[in-house]
Amino acid sequence: QVQPVESGGGLVQAGGSLRLSCAASGSTLTINAMAWYRQAPGKQREFVARIGTSGLIHYADSVKGRFTISRDSANNTMYLQMNSLKPEDTAVYYCNFEGLRRDYWGQGTQVTVSS
Repeated sequence: QVQPVESGGGLVQAGGSLRLSCAASGSTLTINAMAWYRQAPGKQREFVARIGTSGLIHYADSVKGRFTISRDSANNTMYLQMNSLKPEDTAVYYCNFEGLRRDYWGQGTQVTVSS
């Protein structure tokens, strides 16, 4: 069993930066890929970025050029560097691990961008 644990959220002004971290508690041997999702108030959860075990990366169009996903396999940790933040980036950000049989979700970390 593996449990993602997010950290690094907070309040930032528009144009600012934040770095989210997602640490894996437990074995990650069965994890294929790691990803970030977010959910704004009143909206459905949406995809943000994904990094596979091969290093292949995908971003949502809304964050391309502003967000960078990375992975430290030695420490079982994933990061999301968020630059040029906008008020519409305000959401709870969730870490997702894609396992062989199921996905694992973190508890989420709040990111609030003030205008």
